[in-house]
Amino acid sequence: MKTISLLALLFVVLFVLEIGIQKQVLMPSFAELERDDAKTSMTRIDNALDTALYNLQLSAADWGNWRELYQFVQGHNDAFVQMNVTEATLKQLQVNMVMIVDLTGRVFVSSARDLGTGALVNLDFAAQRALSEGFAWRDKLSQGKPVKGLISTNQGVMMLAGAPILDGSGGGKWVGMAIMGRFVTASQVQLIATQAQANLSMVPNRTVNAENQIVETGDLTQVYRSFDDINGHSVMTLRVDVPRKITARGQRAVIYASAYLIVAGVTALLLLMVVLNRVVLAPLSRVTRHAVALGKGTDLSARLDLPGHDEVAVLAREFDRMLNRVAESHCLLMDQSFQAGFAELAKGVLHNLGNAMTPLSVRLSKVRERLRDAPVGDLERAFEEFAEEAPGSDRYVDLQEFLRLGHRELRAAINDIQENMIVIEGQSGLVQSALSELMRSTKNEHVIESVRLPELISQTLDIVPDVCRRRLVVDADESLQRVGVVQVARTVLRLVLQNFIINAADAVRDAGRERGVLKVVAEIVHESDREQLHLSCEDNGAGIAKVNLERVFDKGFSTKSRETNYGIGLHWCANAVNALGGRIWAASDGPGCGASMHLILPLPSRTSSLTSDLMGVV
Repeated sequence: MKTISLLALLFVVLFVLEIGIQKQVLMPSFAELERDDAKTSMTRIDNALDTALYNLQLSAADWGNWRELYQFVQGHNDAFVQMNVTEATLKQLQVNMVMIVDLTGRVFVSSARDLGTGALVNLDFAAQRALSEGFAWRDKLSQGKPVKGLISTNQGVMMLAGAPILDGSGGGKWVGMAIMGRFVTASQVQLIATQAQANLSMVPNRTVNAENQIVETGDLTQVYRSFDDINGHSVMTLRVDVPRKITARGQRAVIYASAYLIVAGVTALLLLMVVLNRVVLAPLSRVTRHAVALGKGTDLSARLDLPGHDEVAVLAREFDRMLNRVAESHCLLMDQSFQAGFAELAKGVLHNLGNAMTPLSVRLSKVRERLRDAPVGDLERAFEEFAEEAPGSDRYVDLQEFLRLGHRELRAAINDIQENMIVIEGQSGLVQSALSELMRSTKNEHVIESVRLPELISQTLDIVPDVCRRRLVVDADESLQRVGVVQVARTVLRLVLQNFIINAADAVRDAGRERGVLKVVAEIVHESDREQLHLSCEDNGAGIAKVNLERVFDKGFSTKSRETNYGIGLHWCANAVNALGGRIWAASDGPGCGASMHLILPLPSRTSSLTSDLMGVV
């Protein structure tokens, strides 16, 4: 499902990206094409206007190279004006104005008419007797060069062209200038538009900062251009309207392409989902469910047996092959664990029996020494002599006193032996109890008993060697009393505490002290919604290096001599506590700062405690 969602998300991202490319790349490129087309149209308008001015300049040059006009300027023949500067002449030349000036700028002839009606037009420029001092072409008169351009009049914008007046052969000294003008009317604008094949219109004059000013509307791309007069001032503004057909067609093409891409993408997605589901997702989901089922259960016999030769099928077969190896390894491991368990149990039993037998052997050695020192032989010889002596003699009295003292010494020895035998009998019972508990642990769960912790400490001290008890003072904190009765595996906990006491005594010895203290503290803590017993045994011995805090419970690890210690005690304690569902750890500030051993054991609920008590009674 995640894969399909990711694919769908990928297609959505691609669709959004395609829309972004349309808006940011394609459509702006279409608009740029339209702007280029509009600029080209305005360039054609500019060329057409320049062509019209050029043609007007050709007409002026043709008139200027007319011999009769040359003679008129020299002789001022009025008949020339009446015959040639007429309405028909202006219509034939398609000009609105004809003006003849000499080299000084004086106007000889000027005529302005409306080409449509032929009527005279009051044109301010044509009504002058001489060209104004600021007229831009006055310096051209003496140069004899043709000119053309635009000029603003009281009747509107006019195209103006001038040519030097020559002798008719194109030579001679020029004597003036023939000037012709044509109004830029709507018809003239339309003619220019037709020549340039553009939609052209004249708009109110305004200054355009750039060469072309482009304005885009919903349907049109409009280009504005200002044209200057012969004095360099803006005199006319033309506008070219270009329909936005490219954008419209491009947008339709993009819409069709987008629709096609969407349909193709959805179709491809559906096909990909079907194929992916059948070829990859379904088999992979089957493999996943199989792995989850194996993780939750213990049945290692289930197999996928997935057919095919693709990657998922190969993975499934490798998974089955791996599961076969795991099942075989599991069986082998269980067999080895069973055998190793007996070996570990034997090591733990021997270690604990060794701890318990040490004080027992000491007691037996004391009994043997006491029996060896008893005056039994002396009493026998004294008794024989006493039987042979006459009553009342000094020897008789001495023997009688000796027998009395020997009897008292022998009774004291017997009493001492009896006391030691009581202790030996108790220690033998503890050994038997430990063996019985360990034998039961190999078959059933540990027996949970009601225990008072101070009594458990006292019982533990009974099985600790005398040399350890002499070196160590066990300080039972008041918290042991406050905890009260707890339900624990008494024998196991006693053996764990025995190991703690012995290790604490050895730590005091290693610290160079004659006598040390082991403080035992208890508390009830709540973890994982149940009560647990926390025991802490803190000594003032040699301490533990920080690097060894995690290793002290490792099998075979010991800082003591390998001749007297095999690194089994604390390892057994950790295993025993873990088997009870608890945990154990060590803490120390470092060498010379003492160490503390901590263990936490879960306490059974009231129901389970009652059941254990009943089992104990039975």
